[in-house]
Amino acid sequence: MTTHWSGVFPAATTQFCDDHSLDIEATARHVERMVEAGVHGMVMLGTVGENCSLERDEKLAVLRGTVDAVGGRVPVLTGVAEYATRGACRFAVEARDAGVSGLMVLPGMVYKSDSRETIAHFRAVAEATDLPVMIYNNPVSYGVDVHPEMFADLADLANIVAIKESSEDPRRITDLRNLYGDRFILFAGVDDLALESVMLGAQGWVSGLVNAFPEENRRLWDLATAGDFAKARDLYRWYTPLLHLDTHPKLVQYIKLAMAVRGFGAETTRPPRLPLTGEEREWILALINRSIETRPSLS
Repeated sequence: MTTHWSGVFPAATTQFCDDHSLDIEATARHVERMVEAGVHGMVMLGTVGENCSLERDEKLAVLRGTVDAVGGRVPVLTGVAEYATRGACRFAVEARDAGVSGLMVLPGMVYKSDSRETIAHFRAVAEATDLPVMIYNNPVSYGVDVHPEMFADLADLANIVAIKESSEDPRRITDLRNLYGDRFILFAGVDDLALESVMLGAQGWVSGLVNAFPEENRRLWDLATAGDFAKARDLYRWYTPLLHLDTHPKLVQYIKLAMAVRGFGAETTRPPRLPLTGEEREWILALINRSIETRPSLS
């Protein structure tokens, strides 16, 4: 299967009203804002999109609304994060019917599968659809690690085309390239390792902070992929304190707060995620505001 995924793919937020109901219109406006800023694709219903906080019908509504808003200008992927393999397979089929371009598949939620079970889960979901699949490896958040060697048992499935590597070990990019050549499209999945990952051969970047800083994010990508590492490094040094927010358990609240400060959306999250308060909120706000005040020229 030939799939041309590359560049910046926001892990987009899902917007909610004050009563925690879905705000599809606000979600679509935010997606439009990032597409206009030049992102190369969109990932809905990932960790930042609060996948596991949405009901099935809500997830499909978000996907249909996003597909309509994007209108084919960039690929739209959806996270597949279900508790059981059977449910993940069913959602993969439903997401295809909703019009998405591909899937970003996570291991089964809650249960910490072993290597054999993890491979079986990914194979089953991929075999349930003809959509291209990105395997999302995030052992830090989900407790299941897909080691580079394990992808040998998935390489025969033509529609498994990409890997989002979020182990926080940039050596994995080189290990995967050495093992499989260009068999898989490699995506950086940790914001504050993005430049390192590009230098090692990542062809894409699934980013969280792009929700609040889309132009800066795209500029960093362009500089890095053009090999202008001196300018890329300067921009990255400014951006890195913000990018560190992507690695915290409260990354959704932090990213949504940054969006709200910039006027790009509401900071409302669904419980159990609660609004930031007290010293924590003041610290994050100070970081965001300081970064905005010192934003470098992108020319």
